[in-house]
Amino acid sequence: MAEFKEISPDAPLGAKVGNWFNNRFPTLFAEYRKHMSEYYAPKNFNYWYFFGSLAMLVLAIQIITGIFLVMHYKPDAVKAFASVEYIMRDVPGGWIIRYAHSTGASAFFIVVYLHMFRGLLYGSYRKPRELVWVFGCAIFLCLMAEAFMGYLLPWGQMSYWGAQVIVNLFAAIPFVGPDLALLIRGDYVVSDATLNRFFSFHVIAVPLVLIGLVVAHLLALHDVGSNNPDGIEIKEGPKGNRWSPTAPTDGIPFHPYYTVHDIMGVGVFLMVFFAVMFFAPEMGGYFLEYNNFIMADPMVTPAHIAPVWYFTPFYSMLRATTDLMVNVLCVIIAVGGALGAVAVFFRCQRDIVWRVGILVAVLAATLVAVALLKTFDAKFWGVVVMGGSVIILFFLPWLDRSPVKSIRYRPGWHMWLYAVFVVWFIVLMILGIMMPGQIFAAPSLAWLTNELVAMVGTLFYFGFFLLMPWWSQLGKPRPVPERVTFKPH
Repeated sequence: MAEFKEISPDAPLGAKVGNWFNNRFPTLFAEYRKHMSEYYAPKNFNYWYFFGSLAMLVLAIQIITGIFLVMHYKPDAVKAFASVEYIMRDVPGGWIIRYAHSTGASAFFIVVYLHMFRGLLYGSYRKPRELVWVFGCAIFLCLMAEAFMGYLLPWGQMSYWGAQVIVNLFAAIPFVGPDLALLIRGDYVVSDATLNRFFSFHVIAVPLVLIGLVVAHLLALHDVGSNNPDGIEIKEGPKGNRWSPTAPTDGIPFHPYYTVHDIMGVGVFLMVFFAVMFFAPEMGGYFLEYNNFIMADPMVTPAHIAPVWYFTPFYSMLRATTDLMVNVLCVIIAVGGALGAVAVFFRCQRDIVWRVGILVAVLAATLVAVALLKTFDAKFWGVVVMGGSVIILFFLPWLDRSPVKSIRYRPGWHMWLYAVFVVWFIVLMILGIMMPGQIFAAPSLAWLTNELVAMVGTLFYFGFFLLMPWWSQLGKPRPVPERVTFKPH
């Protein structure tokens, strides 16, 4: 049993209360010191590092508003839509809670996308932070599941038909697809059983997993230390720094320095958040689709079914995977396999028997890959592409082979490549919102269809990651400093 620490009778009341709790709950204070006051973060964090704390803030907003919404929501196909209307019209302050929750869903994805892009820019996924990135990608995947299931709960037209389309995609999986779709729906169509399933997962199961992953993400981060814009580790000085003799020379305590620093980001974020919530909660139909203000009707299909904006890049990739896309992939694999086989044949240092054997093996693998592509229909490969576009992010730490982490010290054209990647991601997002078919009305541009442009964007998206082991090593990086660079701001 630990001994109680005594405190002077003349100490302030706050110190006495703190000492009382510290004697009875020392673990809490030890964890506070480990993860806050004695956790030394690099001193050169910039504005990109606001988004981690903002993601925690939005998560708290979603949990708190969700608790109040559940108090009045009815997970019943007959009553769900009416209960949402009741919250909006009759519950005191209900409209604020509902709009805070719906705006928070879009804000969550904006913040997470920017947080992940910061990690991409500064190499925050590189050694020794691979597990931090993997946990982050798992959070993103869990967040997508949470948003999709929550999207059905208002039981509006777009909720109903969006769920119908997405769940039917699982039926495209060979052998187990139809049974899997039936298991998810709980019925042969989206119905009351589906609503109850999605409600239980949205309110209980997925949030528990999400919170667990967030805790694992933070613990893993604090075990290996935070990255910084220079992409180098903060150095241990011979005498430490003025906070502690064992503290890193280029590190400062997370609390109070970065907790206060983040208040500015929180303030700006909340101003924008409340401006949207009070003045444009639908955001022109992108945050809340107008069709979702109509009760779900299984007998009336909307003219255009599209997911919420944060899913549309991946939805574009799904729609882009047509028979043409499969044929293009077959050609790319065939040409790549042939060139790879020839390169291996001439570069291999072994005897002719080995080289011929490797040549035959590579060509055979290429033929098998092409045959596999042609075996299943385009709908199945669309599901694979859509899922693969998220799963590939998990492997980023092992795809990037650049000798430096941060974009600051990579060849200049790397920044342009990242910019093109962002542009294509936004283009895919816009295409997913638009109707399929011809983009421009001019007859001369009739060939420029939504699916064709999305196909090019999809190929670039996957090419960016799959070719990263090659292009990330090209060019000469700039010299990396010995210690982090810091400019007061």
